Amino acid sequence: MLRNTRHGCSHLQHLGSTRRHASQIPQLSGSSLKELNTSVNALVYIASDGFPVTGGLPLSSFSVAVKDNICTSAMPTTCSSAMLHDFISPFDATVVKLLQDGGAYISGKTNCDEFGMGSLNMYSVHGPVINPYQPADSSVSWTDRERRSAGGSSGGSAAAVAVGMCDAALATDTGGSIRLPASYCGVVGLKPSYGLVSRWGVVSYADSLDCVGIMARTVRDVRKTYNVLSVYDNKDPTAARPPTRLRAAQERDRHQEYSLDGPLSGLRIGVPQEYFPSDMDPHIVQPVCRVLETLKARGASIVPVSLPSTRYALSAYYVISSTEASSNLARYDGIEYGTYIDPPPGTDKTKTAKVYAHSRSAGFGKEVQKRILLGTYALTADAFDNYFLQAQRVRKLIRADFDRVFCVPNVLNSTSEIKPNFTGVHVLLHPSAIRTAPRLPSSTDADHDLGAYVQDVLTVPASLAGLPAISVPAGHGKDGWPVGISIVGQWGCDEMVMDVAEICERYNTT
Repeated sequence: MLRNTRHGCSHLQHLGSTRRHASQIPQLSGSSLKELNTSVNALVYIASDGFPVTGGLPLSSFSVAVKDNICTSAMPTTCSSAMLHDFISPFDATVVKLLQDGGAYISGKTNCDEFGMGSLNMYSVHGPVINPYQPADSSVSWTDRERRSAGGSSGGSAAAVAVGMCDAALATDTGGSIRLPASYCGVVGLKPSYGLVSRWGVVSYADSLDCVGIMARTVRDVRKTYNVLSVYDNKDPTAARPPTRLRAAQERDRHQEYSLDGPLSGLRIGVPQEYFPSDMDPHIVQPVCRVLETLKARGASIVPVSLPSTRYALSAYYVISSTEASSNLARYDGIEYGTYIDPPPGTDKTKTAKVYAHSRSAGFGKEVQKRILLGTYALTADAFDNYFLQAQRVRKLIRADFDRVFCVPNVLNSTSEIKPNFTGVHVLLHPSAIRTAPRLPSSTDADHDLGAYVQDVLTVPASLAGLPAISVPAGHGKDGWPVGISIVGQWGCDEMVMDVAEICERYNTT
């Protein structure tokens, strides 16, 4: 569903006969970009203006693609849904404006699961995103490579970065939608602390979970983009206020007992035992253990920890996110918001409920409809106590688990709740996913929905707690596909999380 192409840079030659990793494919633009996208389907809109020549700004000559659920006034924002077909926002999201003010070029909009709901990027009106990665020992051309998922819901952002369509990409993460695609595609993906990056101008899925984050090929590029975006925005009611940000930075600095440039003595890394479930692919564990062994050899302390409430996180997440989605998406009726879809002949158009029902049934895909129904049910009087309230209780337990193991206190807690933990860990490290990128399921595969939900099992706890988490490449599985590791920190310790990610990136030679 491309509408335009941008011209101006080098043409990728001999792509069809090239066998290489996605990270080895050169950055693209111009006439080759549209051709490449037919094999990836990462972009749903490509900017038509030329790449500007700028200088002296933090993101000068830096191209950034933007997920299709983040508002842009110069490009459509469809959330990959028929309900918002060709919608163009009258304003830019705060994060888009900050990028432009920082010198970045907004190169296009990236494909995603409809309204951000999905783990495999299968649920898009634009079609699925195809992972651009190809194992080095593959015997077929890149265009004929195995069709595997790029992850969801931000698969388009991850694939665009991996294949070199942009320097970085904005995405959103509700329960793992940045970290899972980053792991599958072999790139870096950061979900910041909830409230540190503005959500104003982002189409809501689940307000208490949604975060705008960043994908790039290196931690350095992620950090460079984060530094531009991590500012207070008074238009965002969920934004952390400046005094809270300052206090979090002070606590982080007070507990930073390690040096990035020398031995890692003083750095304590927690390894949560619950993040290695029995159904995890054993070949995922090996690259993670190699990273831990490398960090230990350089002086870091590896500390086993337990987060017992993790077992309830996935169920709680789907209840909370679905209830919030059912409320947020209630506005799309085809009359005031969303695309109006004419009902079939014979429909009594004086019955507004029938008109609404037809527009919503035709405008929303099956996965969105499923989550709206689940969320609506969980909020009914009969189910509220057993589902929604229980999920909120689990969320509180998960936050308490994290607070118990970190040495840095959570500044969002009341003063009376903050207790010093001199033996706590600085960050947690665990696999980003339970397996490498799965094959794209066929439309007749009845089991792929449940399998897709399970993919989020390692990412949702940090989302429920609102904590910063970053996925970085850690090597490859037995099948030759990328394996990612996630580093999770206390709220407000985004810089610490990126520090450790950069250390892992530096020492990872696999």
